[in-house]
Amino acid sequence: MPGTVAELLEGMSAAARRRFGSDRRWAAACRLPPETLSRLRKRASCDFRTLEALASAAGLRLVLAPAGAATSAFGRQREDELLDLAASGDTDPQLWRRYGEPFFMAGLAMLLASARGFERRRYLELAEALHPGMSHPEVFALWLERTPVSASRFLPLARHRSRHAP
Repeated sequence: MPGTVAELLEGMSAAARRRFGSDRRWAAACRLPPETLSRLRKRASCDFRTLEALASAAGLRLVLAPAGAATSAFGRQREDELLDLAASGDTDPQLWRRYGEPFFMAGLAMLLASARGFERRRYLELAEALHPGMSHPEVFALWLERTPVSASRFLPLARHRSRHAP
């Protein structure tokens, strides 16, 4: 769970970039000056209405959940996006950052590194590029504990898509 405004905005940014292409257009959709969004990334606090507007514009919603609970909405559409990414074989960290916050995406890369049919070395390097330390067992264990991804479902689907990718 994000601990600062900057971390919360980082988590929203991938969805906002997919929807708007830039922070400037994201801010405009919320009727905020672009400078405000930039300043928020450096602040320790933010008005809830502003965070709610940014999340809503990005197609997200803010949710309160018990500590330790998986808080990201993880449905079929999100799973499909991630399966397509995995099937692409692309391990460019810049691309992967567009799909979600670095810790989550690094854990997904580690999951693929541990699976038959995926190039272990490439996915290990990707995981480390996204979140240094993810390849350490205790860090990956923390990801497994918190992730909404079901490895027993995700990995067979990812293998299947990889075999049938163009």
